[in-house]
Amino acid sequence: MDNSKISHHISGQFNKELEDVRNKVLAMGGLVEQQLELAINALTTNDLELAEQVIGQDSQIDELEIAINLECTQILALRQPTAFDLRLLLAIIKIIHELERVGDKAVRIAESAIKISGDVNSLPRHEVDHMIVLVKSMLDHALDAFARMSVEEVPNITGRDEKVDREYDNIVRLLITHMMEDPRNITRSLDVLTTVRALERVGDHARYICEHLVYMIKGENVRHLSQEQLVEKINTPR
Repeated sequence: MDNSKISHHISGQFNKELEDVRNKVLAMGGLVEQQLELAINALTTNDLELAEQVIGQDSQIDELEIAINLECTQILALRQPTAFDLRLLLAIIKIIHELERVGDKAVRIAESAIKISGDVNSLPRHEVDHMIVLVKSMLDHALDAFARMSVEEVPNITGRDEKVDREYDNIVRLLITHMMEDPRNITRSLDVLTTVRALERVGDHARYICEHLVYMIKGENVRHLSQEQLVEKINTPR
């Protein structure tokens, strides 16, 4: 892990606190990725026990968010950091919120897996599989960028969000056609729609993690910018 961007302080304890909270974010990210993987496996293999496991373990992610948030708040109050250290802690508070939301989406996917069980063929498999690959790569690379404290790969990560959105729109059109062909398909199609909507939102949260990272590293608020504007901000020297 590259620690060169963390300020070195007279107090070695402060450095230790900053590094400790970063490590906890990465641990939380690893757990969230695992939960998402399990939920997707439950969906694609019709494994109801796995789905129940994901739902039952959601509290671990919630507890981690609360603990990390408290630790950041205590550091802010006691150390009164400035400049990069302040942005680091503020960004972490936002990033763990995004991770908690991804955990919620994993639960949503697991719940849908239970509802869809017995009729996995109702999924538009090619489109859903492509969407799964995209959102998993976005989340994985966003967390890797955070671990390396680098915005170099951010444009590549956020650029995939547009592909996720296009795939989501394609699936919605397929489901609408499916429901129009036979009203008996409506309930099952809505369950599938819930699943793909959760996947689409995972991509959004991965993008938000990248945006928080840009704020942390460059001090630039890039929320609500277009992809082209985001790339320009990242490539502009401070």
